[in-house]
Amino acid sequence: MTEIGRESKTKPKNKRNRAWRMNLYFLVVFVLFAALIFKLGVVQIVEGEKHVEDAQKANAKTAYYPAPRGKMYDKQKRVAVDNQAVPEIVYVSTSKTTTEDKLKTAKNLSSYISIDTEFLKDRDLRDFWLASHPKKAPKLLKKSEDDLNVAEAYKRQVKRVPEEELKALKKNKKELEIAAIFTRFSSGNSYEPQVVKSMDPNKISGNGSEGSLLDESKNTSLKPKSDLTYEEVSLVSEHLEELPGIDVVDDWTRKYPFDKTLYSVFGGVTTPEQGLLSDRKDYYLTRGYSRNDRVGKSYLEYQYEDYLNSHKAKVEYVENSKGEVTSQKTIDKGSRGYDLQLSFDMELQAKVEKIIEEELRNSRARGNYMVDRAFVVMMDPNNGDILTMAGKRIDLETNKLQDYAIGAFTTQYEMGSSVKGATVLSGYQAGLPHYQTFVDRTLYFKGKLKKSSYTNMGSITELTALQRSSNVYMFNVAMHIAGVTYKPYGALPADQEDLRKMRNYYSQFGLGVKTGIDLPQESAGMQTTPDAVGGLILDLAIGQYDTYTPLQLVQYMSSIANGGYRIQPRIVTSVHKPGRDDKLGTMIEERQPKILNKINNSASDIEQVKAGLKKVTSTGGTAAGVFGTNDVSGKTGTAQTFYYGTNKNWWGLETYNLTFAGYYPSTNPQVAFSVVVPSVRDDHDEITKKIEGRAIDAYVKLQKSY
Repeated sequence: MTEIGRESKTKPKNKRNRAWRMNLYFLVVFVLFAALIFKLGVVQIVEGEKHVEDAQKANAKTAYYPAPRGKMYDKQKRVAVDNQAVPEIVYVSTSKTTTEDKLKTAKNLSSYISIDTEFLKDRDLRDFWLASHPKKAPKLLKKSEDDLNVAEAYKRQVKRVPEEELKALKKNKKELEIAAIFTRFSSGNSYEPQVVKSMDPNKISGNGSEGSLLDESKNTSLKPKSDLTYEEVSLVSEHLEELPGIDVVDDWTRKYPFDKTLYSVFGGVTTPEQGLLSDRKDYYLTRGYSRNDRVGKSYLEYQYEDYLNSHKAKVEYVENSKGEVTSQKTIDKGSRGYDLQLSFDMELQAKVEKIIEEELRNSRARGNYMVDRAFVVMMDPNNGDILTMAGKRIDLETNKLQDYAIGAFTTQYEMGSSVKGATVLSGYQAGLPHYQTFVDRTLYFKGKLKKSSYTNMGSITELTALQRSSNVYMFNVAMHIAGVTYKPYGALPADQEDLRKMRNYYSQFGLGVKTGIDLPQESAGMQTTPDAVGGLILDLAIGQYDTYTPLQLVQYMSSIANGGYRIQPRIVTSVHKPGRDDKLGTMIEERQPKILNKINNSASDIEQVKAGLKKVTSTGGTAAGVFGTNDVSGKTGTAQTFYYGTNKNWWGLETYNLTFAGYYPSTNPQVAFSVVVPSVRDDHDEITKKIEGRAIDAYVKLQKSY
């Protein structure tokens, strides 16, 4: 009885517990369901628009359009390299665009523009034929090839395009133009603007230079031969509705306010047709460039591409689930690249270039028919700023003058006696005392080798040796460095180690080594090491053996002018954010002067050589009277050599390189300079003296005006 009574009391209690748990369960479910409904309401009503936008953004595509490159300003903050808008026709495909769509648009566009077809390759024509013959293309495959993957199948179709069809296509001018346009359309990915045709910047009013089409690039074969016209721009703009994907936009080309001044050093920019440089394509692509982006292809444009490159404009295209574009908007207007301030004084540069042009023509009129180039480099010896880098070359066939400023650091010449200051300083380093005397008279060596100055000067010191340009004095310095004692008609036992020692001395001044200028393709000059050195070490001491660039010559003289420091030449002095109204913007980077090394001479050594260099331009010196009242110190040079210029018929004929290296003023120099004129027939011709005198005079007058 007791157990039965307990069981009867427990059953109602368990039922009540189960009911309570069920009610709690249903309450939780109800609350969760209510919360879900509330959340759905918030998502649909409150956040609905935001989520629609987010969903659309998932299908948003971005196209990048060109913006101007950074500008270049000269030392006086004048614009030296500018930009100018150039219209161009571009094509943008979407993810929905089919081959048939491209063909249709290409055909329509061909009615409004003409286009160069010479760039078409055999593969381009085969691709076009397959695209324009969708029914014939599949028949090029065998039934046994049905299981091939798409890529392999297409590869075989390309090979099997009938040759007679290709021949017919090549004869059909209209079809070729459509093929050319179709090829341009197909050169990139969806939403990557492809340039179909652009305008030649030379045809735009106010731009007298073709700087963007310089010939230093490996891609010059791609230079367009047909250019967009304003009539074509108008026609295309009027018919954009029937040309889906086509737009007329502004690209940018370089404009040069100082015309051809320093044209070659500024360098070139590729055209849209050329696009990225082939040897740096991977480098650019990994940095977000498109294949048809314009990039610097030579010298300053190439060297500072990372700064000058623009921040592109961005246009966002939104697609729906069907791949149709539902909207487009500009999300970033873009901006031009960073601006560069250069060390060049463009007004001084222009004046010096004009001087070179006039004196080159005057010298040729005097009978120096082989002289075809001349260089002047001016450098601040205290900070390395290159103020002018002037070079002119005459085309011997057309007699037209060309800018050849790049020759100042890419070509090299025997400089003659202008290096004798370095020879004397090398002698001091090797133990020669100041005022060491040597007798200037003809030296005779074994093997009928005879060495002399242009006249016997008797017993002289280094001061007179520099003043009157004694060769024999420098020969004695070289023999001292080599540890050779002169014996009349004896051997000259100099070897390769002696040659190396001499070159090491010269390298302290920048002779025979790269200057470190911020430009590509700099030459270090030319050195050869013969099996038997002998008398060649004597030639080296007077600048008649190794060759140097005009830029090396001015760096060497700067190291004397500034008291013994070889300073790195520089062209870009600072980098700036884009400014307004042709004004320099905020500076983001300043390029500090850089001392490469100090020459191993004492201050008194340098002052002694400076005294000799001052005598050169004073009474009795080889440059006496050249500079008028301007206080210049320096050294003349005449190197007897052979012609090795552009006219092969003259190769081997004896000529002279006339040079000068100096600085102004003699006390606390402001500017060092070099003048180099190769291939002069008459060593007494005054072309170098005329150029150097007029160039310094131009500098002095300009500084007064500033």
